[in-house]
Order: sequence, then C-alpha cells, then structure tokens
Amino acid sequence: MNRFSLRAASTIAALLFAAGSLHAQVTERTLRFATQNPKGHPTVMGMEKFAELVGAKSGGKIHVSLFPGGVLGGDGPNVSAIQGGTLDMAVMNSGILASQVKEFGVFDLPFMFGSAAEADAVVDGPFGKMMHAKLIDKGIVGLAYWELGFREITNSRRPISKVDDIAGLKLRVIPNAINVDWVTALGANPTPMAFPEVYGALETKAIDGQENPYTVIAANKFYEVQKYLAITNHQYNPQSVLISKKTWDSLSNDEKKIVSDAAMEATSAQRQAARAQATTALEELKKGGMQVSEFSPAEMAKFREKIRPVIEKHAALAGPEVVKALQDELAKLRK
Repeated sequence: MNRFSLRAASTIAALLFAAGSLHAQVTERTLRFATQNPKGHPTVMGMEKFAELVGAKSGGKIHVSLFPGGVLGGDGPNVSAIQGGTLDMAVMNSGILASQVKEFGVFDLPFMFGSAAEADAVVDGPFGKMMHAKLIDKGIVGLAYWELGFREITNSRRPISKVDDIAGLKLRVIPNAINVDWVTALGANPTPMAFPEVYGALETKAIDGQENPYTVIAANKFYEVQKYLAITNHQYNPQSVLISKKTWDSLSNDEKKIVSDAAMEATSAQRQAARAQATTALEELKKGGMQVSEFSPAEMAKFREKIRPVIEKHAALAGPEVVKALQDELAKLRK
C-alpha cells in the first residue's frame, strides 16, 4: 500500500471513528409526540418530517412515535402530561399556553397578524424565542413554531354575510378566556370544548358551529356536519412545538442538537404543506357542499369595532410589555 493509500485509509478510519463516537453518545429511546389534528393534516405532516429527520440524524437510535387525532386527550391534558414527563412532545396552538404563562394570550389577540409572512418573521425572531423561554420554569421547552393558519367561522344554521348573523349561534371555542370573550362580544354563545369532542357535538347539534382554519375544517370533515363557512380571518394561530423539560434534561448535548435541529428543519416543510393545503382545502370544502361567504370591508370594520374592547382587555391581561414588544416587531416589518 503506497503512502497516498495509507493516508486515505487513515482519513476514512478517522471519519468512521468520529461518526461512531457521535452515535455512541445517542441512547436508544422513543419520544412520544401528540397533536389534536388527524393524519393528513399539515401539522401531522410536520410531525412525520420531524420523526424522519430525528431518525436519520440519530442513526436510527431515536424513534418518534406519533399520536395524532387527539388519541392521548385534549391539549390541556397533554400540557399536564408534558410537565409531568409522561408525554415527551406535543404541538398545539401557542395561545393555549396562556394557562401556564399569561403572556401567551398575545397570540390569540384577534387581527394581530396581517399575513403569514409577518407571523413567520415575528415567531422565528427574538420575540418568539423570548416567549418560548418563559415556558422553561413551567417544565416545558419550546422548540419551534409551526402554522395552523387564519381562522374562519362555520355553522349549520344560516349563512353569515354580516356580523349580526353571528349573534345567537352556539359556537365551540378553544377553552381560554379571550375566545369566550370575543364570541360573547358578537352576541353568540361560546362553548369551550376540547377538540376531539367537536365533530360529535356538531353532528348532534349540541353546538351550531366552530371556528378553525380551512385545513382543520377539511381534514376533520366538518363539511359533513356544517353547511356554512364565513371567511373572517379573525385570528392567526402559530403552533408551538413543545418537549417536556424532564425529557429534554435527560438528553445528551448531541441528542438535544438532533432534536432541536430536526424541529427547525421540519418547520419549513410544515409551513409549506400548510400553505399549499389551505387553497386546496377551501376547494374541498366547497365541493363538500359548504356555502362560502365573505364580509364586505364595512362589515369587517364592524367586526373589528365590536371586538375592540376584548382586544384591549386581553392585551392588558397578557401584559403591556409583551404586547408592545409584539407591536414594535410588527411595526418594523411594516415599514
């Protein structure tokens, strides 16, 4: 073997040793990852991409088991399980975390984000990192923000072409105070309810309607039990990808890097899937028989005016400092 061959063999051996050393610092383990959304939804597609990346980056040593469709319970129980360490990971509306850290209520303020691009810039930047850092003392680590999209209103009783049409409807809302308040401000009857219960409640007419993005409405086949869709874009929901601090603290530095890098790489794929599906989901809802209506600019202005006191109230509850920080970030983007 000549000198060049010896040098090449030595280099290959060193690379193989380095790779083996890296994988030697990764323990065989399984991470349990839950969401309320069903298989086929962009959130679950993000989870599938994350699982694929973690498997590849760990040399197959870290396996991610997915639990879509709310099979491990609602978001509230999932948060508690993450804090207790009995569930490793979950992805959910960031605003739900206001039950743990009140400042997260800022993500549920209606009409805060003007576009998905604005939301990306805010949550991927210093503001989003600051917010996730607030969860650590609650036993939760925030890894990334995914997208659910802008929320719309559906119901089975009548078309909604003006704000007053919403009055009197019994609408399911995410179980937190701001959603109860804005629905009440419109003269409707808010019904807080865990997501896995929603389809059945719509089917039995226990509630008249609900509000969610197109992709959620389509993926859960709400068009089977809802006739009318009003395009309101009243809220934009970033989704927090969470891991139990107990799980996080049990990981080696190499394992933490694998998990955090996979979460960030999966973010791009998840958002692309969410935005691609939003357009096709709306068409699917129409084909499913839903009648679609939109507010005129005058009616949208009326909508904003009716819920303005709710926004002011909950901005104060979330904390003036965090609201100002978000508004300052948005102001920079809009220059």
